[in-house]
Amino acid sequence: MSPTDVAKFGRVGLLYGGSSSEREVSLMSGKAVHQALINLGVDVVAIDVQEDLLQRLPGHNLDLVFIALHGPGGEDGTLQGALEYLGLPYTGSGVLASALAMDKLRCKQMWQGIGLPTADFAILNQNSDWAAIMQNLGGKAIVKPACEGSSIGMSRAESADQLKQAWAAAAEFGTEVLAEPLMEGEEYTIAILGDQVLPSIRIQSNATFYDYQAKYFSDQTQYFCPAGLSEAREAELRKLSMAAFKSVGCSGWGRVDVMVDNSGEFQLLEINTVPGMTSHSLVPMAAKAASLNFDQLVLAILEEAL
Repeated sequence: MSPTDVAKFGRVGLLYGGSSSEREVSLMSGKAVHQALINLGVDVVAIDVQEDLLQRLPGHNLDLVFIALHGPGGEDGTLQGALEYLGLPYTGSGVLASALAMDKLRCKQMWQGIGLPTADFAILNQNSDWAAIMQNLGGKAIVKPACEGSSIGMSRAESADQLKQAWAAAAEFGTEVLAEPLMEGEEYTIAILGDQVLPSIRIQSNATFYDYQAKYFSDQTQYFCPAGLSEAREAELRKLSMAAFKSVGCSGWGRVDVMVDNSGEFQLLEINTVPGMTSHSLVPMAAKAASLNFDQLVLAILEEAL
């Protein structure tokens, strides 16, 4: 890009790191995005987010913010609200969409309310009837904290005792915990960039489920892009993903995760409003299938923020 082309972005602050349980991933995303911004000739300052961020930000004279923070504190609307207050434009979704997408429980409740397909679920607490819930969920369940990402705190259960143990493990990451039936069909992820739905990716993990290790560090996890769906099924998946994205009010870019249930139907899992941008990340993989290299993807995300 010419200096004139990138001048429109002004001075860009890249926010990454932070203190959430996804800090490690955010550091990797930040490093990759930082290099891309340098390659593009953008005037960028990389800021590892600490508690004093709001005091430090004004001193950097920023015109635009690229958010590469994952999880609570970066992806849940709190940072977005602070940037709105400071009058700084930023990449990705706004306050409400970020908060709603981060909260898997309320997101699923909303999808159920408007008729978008998402698996049944139970809300767990210390007084839950573990045996009854296991029976209602079909004898096998996946348990997750309502407001975490990257599969942190997730585990599967195949008995009432295991369900209680899974709840206790998830509850360490937040007070609200939900359980869903264990779906053993294919898993897909669909990246969205502006109004464009990128080619879907089918994920094949040899782990018990697609967990944190499988997502970021395993070389055994396989990704298929194109996903191998028929044209009709791919179109159905793309339409569903965009409907889910827009229903939450998301904008800019993001990623929708979907699984196929035991009867072959697509079921929405969640939306990521600040997906990973690492060497193992899926949005860059989908972008590559759409003929966008990593630098071009970063540029497109910045363009969306304007």
